[in-house]
Amino acid sequence: QVQLVESGGGLVQAGGSLRLSCTASGSIFSINAMGWYRQAPGAQRELVARITISNMTNYGVAVKGRFTISRDNAKNTVYLQMRSLKPEDTAVYYCNAWLNSDNNWGMYWGQGTQVTVSS
Repeated sequence: QVQLVESGGGLVQAGGSLRLSCTASGSIFSINAMGWYRQAPGAQRELVARITISNMTNYGVAVKGRFTISRDNAKNTVYLQMRSLKPEDTAVYYCNAWLNSDNNWGMYWGQGTQVTVSS
């Protein structure tokens, strides 16, 4: 069984910073891409950032230049450093991973962590 567990969310003032972490555990053979998505109330889930196994990254337009994604393959962990936060960054942030578990590739999601940015 594979689990993705996020941490690091919380309440922060506009202009502040937060760092999210997400660790995958369980019967994992390998992890390809990992990423962060977010969903605000009444909105669709959107890409925040994504990183491949070779550390190629891409970012959503709304966060480019303010957020940085990174990963530690030895720890099966992906990070999201968020700076210059804005109230519109308020959302539930989900991590995901495309990984191989028991010889099967699949997309796995975390349970989400709330980020609230006050003005």
